[in-house]
Parts: sequence; C-alpha cells; structure tokens
Amino acid sequence: MTTDRHGISIGIERTNSHFFLTMKVVGKLTHEDYQKISPMLDSALSGVDSPEINAFVDCTELEGWELKAAWDDFRMGMKHGREFRKIAVLGHKPWQHYMAKISSWFISGKAEYFEDAHEAFAWLEE
Repeated sequence: MTTDRHGISIGIERTNSHFFLTMKVVGKLTHEDYQKISPMLDSALSGVDSPEINAFVDCTELEGWELKAAWDDFRMGMKHGREFRKIAVLGHKPWQHYMAKISSWFISGKAEYFEDAHEAFAWLEE
C-alpha cells in the first residue's frame, strides 16, 4: 500500500531577529488543498496592517498542480501578492526556478530561487 502525500504546511520561523512565513509544499497539489489553505492564509493575514512578509517556500517535494489547483494558486497570488516583500523558493528542478521567476510578476516584492536553504534564509535577512 502506498500513501499519496500532498498539501501545504504553513508556519512561522525566526532566525536571529527576523521572522518568516514558512511553507512546505508536498506532492501534487489539488483544488481541495487550496480549499483548506486559502481560508487559513486569509485569516492569518487579515489582522496585520500593511503586511510586509518575507516567506520561505520549500518546494523540494513539490510534484506539481492539478489544473484547477494551479488556477487556485494564481488567484491566491493575485489576492495576497502585494503583501509579500520577499519570497525565497527552495527547489531542485528547473521548472521550479521558472516558477519563482513567474511568481515575481505577481507580487510587489521579489521572488528568488535557491537550491540551498542557508542561502535562501541569508537572502531573506538582507
């Protein structure tokens, strides 16, 4: 029996005096995954006046999206994109690098791709 793991985990981490939104993305994301995560993200951001969020997104186990989930991801980016100052995308596949570049079109800040977590956090702390 195999287990089909997929979804998004969200957390808050601190390095030195810097706080970061952290996300770990696993498997092939579905519309149902976004149905669960979107209200949580909306709720977390609703109480913050003029948010300037730095985020670390671990995509090393991301396999992709179902078509409807890709649309959900786009809509979520359009809704919250101006709230992000920096997004560091950790991955190891060429398409993840392109994903980071494309996502920078939809946020007011910057998105960069990294293959090393330490480099990603160092960039977020700059």
